[in-house]
Amino acid sequence: MDAGLAAVLGTVVGSLATLGAAVVSGRVAARSQFDQWRRQHRRDAYATYLGALHDRDIAMDAILGALKAHGPDLQDVDEKVQRFITLAREVHRATEVVIIEGPSSVVEAADHVAQASRGLSDVMRQMVQDAHVGDTSHLTADTALATEKEHTLHQAVKSFRSAAGNILNNPK
Repeated sequence: MDAGLAAVLGTVVGSLATLGAAVVSGRVAARSQFDQWRRQHRRDAYATYLGALHDRDIAMDAILGALKAHGPDLQDVDEKVQRFITLAREVHRATEVVIIEGPSSVVEAADHVAQASRGLSDVMRQMVQDAHVGDTSHLTADTALATEKEHTLHQAVKSFRSAAGNILNNPK
């Protein structure tokens, strides 16, 4: 084989190898960038959701605190209920983003939070209705049930945090 032809073939092979390495490197970099972008969006969605839950739970605690007293100020309770409703809507909006961002393990954990929230909200709603009609006969039992439901909700939120952390810290 002539030296010129060998040089041309060597150059072609070297160029193809360099091009192949550049393509692979570009794809790896693009994938890494996409993974970082995805992680950031998920992190933002999870943080927004947890923040909305926190604000809503503080509003719920305020209602329950007002209801635990015999003869609560019903106007104050109703104002607190309206604030709770507004914040609950924020939780629902944040939940929708968590559902979109996923993955299913985090969505399932968010669903458990929603179920636990519903249980506590049902007790709170009954306590508000009883307060409006002046019925204190269930106050002690409802307060104990609310405490139990708060614990269940707290555990569900902890599970959500764990699921979200697992996804964010171990993306693959």
